[in-house]
Amino acid sequence: MALRFQVVVDCADPERLARFWAEALGYVLEPVPDGFASWDDYWRSIGVPEEELGVDADSIIDPEGSGPRVWFQIVPEAKTVKNRLHFDVHASGSRAAPMPARRQRVDAEAARLAGLGATMVQVLEAPGLDHYAVAMQDPEGNEFDIN
Repeated sequence: MALRFQVVVDCADPERLARFWAEALGYVLEPVPDGFASWDDYWRSIGVPEEELGVDADSIIDPEGSGPRVWFQIVPEAKTVKNRLHFDVHASGSRAAPMPARRQRVDAEAARLAGLGATMVQVLEAPGLDHYAVAMQDPEGNEFDIN
């Protein structure tokens, strides 16, 4: 049996990244648990110290319940090296679609995410290879690809 998991992204501004990635992935900010007015109230109820509160929205979920939860964990240190793990955002459709249509979909999604604060890094393609992608960085510099 497969185990459930969440993806954890270390960052400086959890709410900013949660909002960006919710838009990017079609996710939603995770609702506050029933019976609590805020996430801080919930975290207090399970013993999280006051000095660790005040982050607000820091996790996103798939509204259909099939994708993993993504938690944006605040850390004191800045990102300094390339990620060893990254998101691939599939926007092109299947390989059955012609390359010009796939390229147009990837470019449109890259432009949309750039409008939300991402940075385009480079186009990833090679002659003779049935692949087209755009390498990008989220608002805190975490690498991801649109393909």
